[in-house]
Amino acid sequence: MRELFRQTLANLAANKLRSFLTMFGITWGIISIVILSAVGEGFQRGNQKVMRELGKNIIIVRNGRTSMQAGGERAGRIIRLDINDVHALKQQSKLLQYITPELMGGVKIKSAFNAASAGISGVWPVYQQIRTIELERGRLMNEADSLEARRVVIMGYDVCKQLFADRDPIGSDVTLNGVPYSVIGKIRKKTQDSNYTGPDNNRLFIPYEAMRKDFPLGGEMYTADSLSTIIASPFDEVAEELTHRSGKEGKGLFDNTGPVETEIRQIIAPRHGFDPQDREALSMWNTAIASVMFTKIMGSMKEFFIAVSIITLGLGGIGVMNIMLIAVKERTKEIGVRKALGATSSNIHRQFLSEGLLLTLLSGAIGLALGIGLCKLINLAPMPDRFAGMILTWQIAAFAIVVLVLIGALASLYPARRAAELPPIEALRFEF
Repeated sequence: MRELFRQTLANLAANKLRSFLTMFGITWGIISIVILSAVGEGFQRGNQKVMRELGKNIIIVRNGRTSMQAGGERAGRIIRLDINDVHALKQQSKLLQYITPELMGGVKIKSAFNAASAGISGVWPVYQQIRTIELERGRLMNEADSLEARRVVIMGYDVCKQLFADRDPIGSDVTLNGVPYSVIGKIRKKTQDSNYTGPDNNRLFIPYEAMRKDFPLGGEMYTADSLSTIIASPFDEVAEELTHRSGKEGKGLFDNTGPVETEIRQIIAPRHGFDPQDREALSMWNTAIASVMFTKIMGSMKEFFIAVSIITLGLGGIGVMNIMLIAVKERTKEIGVRKALGATSSNIHRQFLSEGLLLTLLSGAIGLALGIGLCKLINLAPMPDRFAGMILTWQIAAFAIVVLVLIGALASLYPARRAAELPPIEALRFEF
């Protein structure tokens, strides 16, 4: 192998320009695979992170208006959610893992240093898990806060900065519409690009029971049990199966006919007297839709990137085949001498096949090293929120190596066979 490696390098050095152009095709093909795949992976992970800021695979259920007659009631009737709907879903649903009510409104909040107006949500503690409420300081709400209707508040990053600047807010007292509350947590800054009631950075979160007591929904159409929304999250295996099925079949994505939405309507419909088939009776937003569509887009992008890279490598493989055919022609007399001295066709075939593979792998190794180096260099620069950097996965690296070996073998096979099939007498008679 050492002699084979030395001889291959000598052959490359004898034709520097031709060898450089041949190796460049393979090297550039590998760099293309690395760069394009790293860009796609970084973009996918960055976008998934931003989408998870709202919550992963959550269902947001809101008041709706009937579009069908049912139980003697006219169409066009407003359906208003209440806390008993949440209890019914908890008891009867087989697809939902987490469920929480949400009361929403707006308050004037004052600290010892400043005042502001902010949106406020009253929720159960599980809401924090569903909606990715993660803290920079302090603690999350717990079951005791909820059961005892404690006047505690978790503050969004921006509203907290407005009220306390760079001071530590934990343990401080504030007033919400004149009602005293204690700050127990500050949410980390969220790079949120979707919401249904305003960015979390500008919101306040308190226990549902405290919100119901201090800031109930106003207006004659609401009761003490009325809700703004119901937030739910299906079991992971249910979400994965439904997402896969929706992405494959394209059903239930935009018309609220998925199994989870159907189950929610079937449970709530008897309580409010509307037809379970009435898709307008409840307004539902399933965030899995965005996940499905984004996954399909990224899948198409990756397929395109891989196709471009394989075509580039294929062109490089043609270059390897050409240089090997030229090498066979230039070394015809050498082949004749070797055969005259006892070398078999298998020896000749193996030699030229090995030289082609070595040339391809050498070029690929250079390309892989350059590609990884470029990724690391780019990652030194600041990255936008939707881009997680240049990320090369082991799957892509393994794919590049396998494709490289296959192209090297295919590109070398024909020249090696031609060399092996040369008759010794004709080879010795050949003059270049």
